[in-house]
Amino acid sequence: MSSHAKSLPGYRGLSSKGIRILRYLFEDYAFDPDRRELHRGADVVSIAPQVFDLLDYLIRNRERVVSKDDLINAVWNGRSVSDAALTTRLNVARSAIGDSGQEQRLIRTLPRKGFRFVGQVREARDVASPNPGDAPESAPAVPDKPSIAVLPFANMSGDSEQEYFADGMVEEITTALSRFKWLFVIARNSSFTFKGKAVDIKEVGRKLGVRYVLEGAVRKASGKVRITCQLIEAATGSHIWADRFERDVTDIFALQDDVTLAVVSAIQPKLLQTEIAMATRRRSENLSAYDFFLRALQQYYLPTREGVAEAIRLARRALELDPKFGLVAALEGAGHGLNVLLGYAIDPQRDRNEAVRLLRLALSLDDNDSETLAWACLISAYHVDDCESAIEMADRAVALNSNSYWAWNCRGNVYRIAGLPEEAIRSFEHALRVSPVDPRLHRALSGMGVSFIELCRFDEAIAAGKKAQRQNPSYSPAYRCLASAFAHLGRDVEAREAAARLLETDPAFTISSWIARGGQSNAKLMTEGLRKAGLPE
Repeated sequence: MSSHAKSLPGYRGLSSKGIRILRYLFEDYAFDPDRRELHRGADVVSIAPQVFDLLDYLIRNRERVVSKDDLINAVWNGRSVSDAALTTRLNVARSAIGDSGQEQRLIRTLPRKGFRFVGQVREARDVASPNPGDAPESAPAVPDKPSIAVLPFANMSGDSEQEYFADGMVEEITTALSRFKWLFVIARNSSFTFKGKAVDIKEVGRKLGVRYVLEGAVRKASGKVRITCQLIEAATGSHIWADRFERDVTDIFALQDDVTLAVVSAIQPKLLQTEIAMATRRRSENLSAYDFFLRALQQYYLPTREGVAEAIRLARRALELDPKFGLVAALEGAGHGLNVLLGYAIDPQRDRNEAVRLLRLALSLDDNDSETLAWACLISAYHVDDCESAIEMADRAVALNSNSYWAWNCRGNVYRIAGLPEEAIRSFEHALRVSPVDPRLHRALSGMGVSFIELCRFDEAIAAGKKAQRQNPSYSPAYRCLASAFAHLGRDVEAREAAARLLETDPAFTISSWIARGGQSNAKLMTEGLRKAGLPE
């Protein structure tokens, strides 16, 4: 490698342990900075040295936007380079990796800001052998987003039939987890290379390039199947979660579905909470778009006035780093929408317009992701007043990922807003079933409570509202639900108490301003109950 290439930021060369970067992998390309080669499959792609250096710099600095001056300093050693020459070199680099200036699938130009390599990259590392005759061992880098391998479950029964069941169980769990686009899931074939072997979890994590490993065991006895599972952080070997599931042996496929749902509903929110905790500990501003997304999500969960403002700021930062991140565009849009719904907006129409703009951007970037569609359908129902389109998006969101709490929760709210409370309740119940420990349960419970009110099931509305209040005492919709339900039952003292708590959490609340925030045209009994509770008109 040239001395200039070695000076590029990010180059690590050979360490004292003999580990070096071997290749950067993206799509069907392999970029080898050491050998200065670009491969597409088995073929070597011819590339000029200057264009190679340009690609090298963009790939190594892919977590940020690179300015024109950065590129000129790194590739041309600060010499004067015209915009036309730079554009030509960029287009040659794009062409070498199957991209173009029109498509900008891998190299994105951000007007007045710079350039960024936006393709999904994995690093393949080569471990230098202590003995010259030993073959190198390749180990992939852990991706930026959370990554997991589901290892083959041990069959503890001595029954060959249970072997098939255990393998099928792993395949079902792997498939269910892979529906979450924020999660990188190792394919079954790779995980099953460890079948029947005593494994070191740290070694599994290193060989497969994952942060988490799920392992388990199956035992059949006395007409029952017992399944134990544990989720482990591979690098440290520490246990994050463990549980045991026991079911009667009846329909073996129904049993697989049942346990898959139980396992995924337990580990999916646990993984997300663990990742958020890790992201919030990394306070440097030199973060990846995904870290900013996780931090934004945590703030959105709160959701206080300050939390929503911070969620919007962090989501916007993530979108600047990765303009193709559709999910974060939807999250930012939802933040603006929440400003309106919770009465935080200084200029509600501006926030509403931003929510709709970001909804359209998110769908243009990725309209085939369950979580993105879930955020989008909520914005559409509340702020576009298009329940027909919102229902289509909500139904598609749960079809794409039936294990997503957020997709079911958003579907419930969309059907509630559309004036279909029975279907709304079914969706909320499904949300609670697929993620019984989700940190956002107060949202589903509050929505369920309002749906119960519209069906005159006031006692059930109170039960749901109280659960939402216990989970998040600062969430104003829980108090709206309680005030209305208590008032309908003539429990005036409790209704006034709930109304007072509502005004503490939402001081600017009036019934007319709440209706103007959107989504309340079919909440007739809810509105009537708020008036009975003595809340200001």
